[in-house]
Amino acid sequence: MMPSARFADLEGASVLITGGGSGIGAALTEGFVRQGAKVAFIDIAGEPSRALCEELGRAGNRPLYIEADLRDIAALRAAVAEAAARHGPVTVLVNNAARDDRHAAEEMTPEGWDANLGINLRPHFFTAQAVVEGMKRAGKGSIVNFTSTAFMLNIGDMPAYTAAKAGVIGLTKGMAGRYGKHGIRVNAIAPGWVITERQRDLWVTQESLDAHIARQSIPRMMVADDMVGPCLFLASDASAMLTAQTLIVDGGLL
Repeated sequence: MMPSARFADLEGASVLITGGGSGIGAALTEGFVRQGAKVAFIDIAGEPSRALCEELGRAGNRPLYIEADLRDIAALRAAVAEAAARHGPVTVLVNNAARDDRHAAEEMTPEGWDANLGINLRPHFFTAQAVVEGMKRAGKGSIVNFTSTAFMLNIGDMPAYTAAKAGVIGLTKGMAGRYGKHGIRVNAIAPGWVITERQRDLWVTQESLDAHIARQSIPRMMVADDMVGPCLFLASDASAMLTAQTLIVDGGLL
């Protein structure tokens, strides 16, 4: 289900993806690899990440896996530096990493709040901060921040997560305003319910899935590959005058 479109400017581009070893991130990694980009991805999960590299490497364009915990800003900065050293200055950054853990507002602790935003919002900023100087020197860049439609839907069982995802929109607009003069575009993608292995393991029931699909204008299950085309578009010069925007990809949820 990978998109058939080719974006010539992405061939040979230095691309960095956070959380690129599984779920939506793995689909994004594959999508950019198929475009001929030089792809590096950061992930804490070693086993699936190395397996993905082996699988994609058999087709001749092996991505670079950098193991790091995005909550550790020093390690994050070192990972960005390694990607740039191997592939040249990053000109496409995809801030994808996230954890949609459920949590009750009444039971949230200050430590839990900080830990949640430490995964779902904080790394978006510091990864962008780490790549922006290279983008300035290149005279161009595209940053794609993954948010979620969850914060738009009044979902009550993950308030820290939804606060973080709303924050991604504010961060996107603020950084777009600051760096547009350098040829750097910053946009966001807000997926609806994308059914990954994690979702199946933790949240999906047939009843809940059927009910959700019934609310979509396009009545089929969304999968990780459905996020690839929108991300490639925002990363490429096909969207050259598009910045500070949020692209909702939810099958037309009613």
